Amino acid sequence: MRPLLEHKVFFLRLLLCLTVFPALAAILVSLSPQNPLPIFLASSFCVDGAVLGLCWRYLKMRDKALEDAALQVENYILDQRKGGIECQEEGIMCHLFHQVNSLVAIADAHTDSERQAREFLRDTISDISHQLRTPIAALNIYNGILQQEADDAAAVREFADLTEQELDRMESLVQSLLKMARLDAGAIVLERGPENIYELLAHITQQYFFRARQEGKEMDLEGDHQSVLICDRVWLTEAIGNLVKNALDHTARGDHILIRWRQSPCLTQITVEDTGSGIHQEDLYHIFKRFYRSRFSKDTQGVGLGLPLAKSIIEAHQGSIEVHSQLGRGTVFTIHFPIMTKL
Repeated sequence: MRPLLEHKVFFLRLLLCLTVFPALAAILVSLSPQNPLPIFLASSFCVDGAVLGLCWRYLKMRDKALEDAALQVENYILDQRKGGIECQEEGIMCHLFHQVNSLVAIADAHTDSERQAREFLRDTISDISHQLRTPIAALNIYNGILQQEADDAAAVREFADLTEQELDRMESLVQSLLKMARLDAGAIVLERGPENIYELLAHITQQYFFRARQEGKEMDLEGDHQSVLICDRVWLTEAIGNLVKNALDHTARGDHILIRWRQSPCLTQITVEDTGSGIHQEDLYHIFKRFYRSRFSKDTQGVGLGLPLAKSIIEAHQGSIEVHSQLGRGTVFTIHFPIMTKL
């Protein structure tokens, strides 16, 4: 049976005291009508004593509950224990305790969020420092060589070219970090508009056409030339361009890169497929993590931001991305965009 509320029990006991003792007094008076005054006085003292006793016990229990609650709150503030105020009863005080527990849960969530943010910031700074350390060290070496070989024009040109490469690498790192920071902060408002998918992807492949031809690789487009996608052209070009660059980075001469798309009434699907070296099974669950570098990768120039940036941009378009790969046979990145009926 469901227990009665404590304050209801208290008032029920008061009611019993105020009815039982007068009733007993009335019965005793009826049995002994010669001396009614002592009986009524005794009854009054009994009623008063019982009421005072009940009130004292009730207030003591309330004080004990409040003291326990205050102690639990103090322990929580001192971080000696987690959780909230324990209360197995019902009533307004327990309702108050449950509200305090809700505040505790919210505070714990904010604390965990802040802790994760601090850890992410710490790890990000560490990763940035590590990524910048290599090109800075190389620049110092090249600068020293240039000073020593100032009269050798060929050496100057060679190390000037190497210096430019390292500077480009640092600029790419900084630009990618700024883009991801803006996405994380929600500081980017996507300028969505209808874009012809073929024209968008043709523009992207044109950016990498010269590199593909130099490396002896083929790039092809396949899909309906009339298909339209509502998106931010600049940011989506950045995302898919990173996928195409990743494909070029992990393919060899004679390999093939195919970019194709198709639409259904509710979905637009774009795939970037290559016949390159593939991704090791151990890496598939980590490739979208920032600064992740596989121990199996032969790429020494990348900084591990291209794929995470692409994923962030795609998700900002309410899309999703997945990857399937086989070692030695190639990789397929598949992007899914829901059909947007309104701009």
